[in-house]
Amino acid sequence: MGCPFSLSQDGVELQFATNYLGHFLLTNLLLDKMKSTAEESKIEGRIVHVSSMVHKYTYDSGIRMHKINEAAGYSTHKAYGQSKLALMLHANELSRRLTQEKANVTINSVHPGAVATKIARHHTLLAFATSLFSVFLKSIAQGAATQCFVALHPSLCKVTGKYFVDCKEAKPSSLAMDAELAENLWHFSAELALSKRSSKTLREQNQSTTSEET
Repeated sequence: MGCPFSLSQDGVELQFATNYLGHFLLTNLLLDKMKSTAEESKIEGRIVHVSSMVHKYTYDSGIRMHKINEAAGYSTHKAYGQSKLALMLHANELSRRLTQEKANVTINSVHPGAVATKIARHHTLLAFATSLFSVFLKSIAQGAATQCFVALHPSLCKVTGKYFVDCKEAKPSSLAMDAELAENLWHFSAELALSKRSSKTLREQNQSTTSEET
């Protein structure tokens, strides 16, 4: 959260890559297995995205899709908000697709709350305040309560595309509910993830070939 501008090993802005793109890729890699398992077992599959109330504090456009890797205009806090907004947009778009397919899989987003962790370590003042007031923050177990509730509680059967705070449904930002933005992000993410996976595979193949030759 809020780290200085840098790129991941795959060349993607670090907060976007870590907090969102990896989740997008993993979810989609597991999706067919989830759908088939849910159909065979007759047990609902559930996906839970750990977003944040900070999804409301992002760039004016919501997601800087075509400037995602540009240092110019980068904001440590807005980039974090962007990554959490992206999770919610992905959840909403995937929810729409799963509902359209009539798949027995749901996906929702949650805000875990202010939890006493080292997430603010990149900001000295915020980290100090977190340490100072940790007694007023949620414990790790309390912070996990909402995602466990959404993942497991029988009352949420068939509930999908929603946002939860403190085990209750909450209202997300207008950007998070922007269906066009969600669809555009889906296509952008798919292309980005595919290009990075292909590049990584090529690098690994080249390294393997080089090792064999030596």
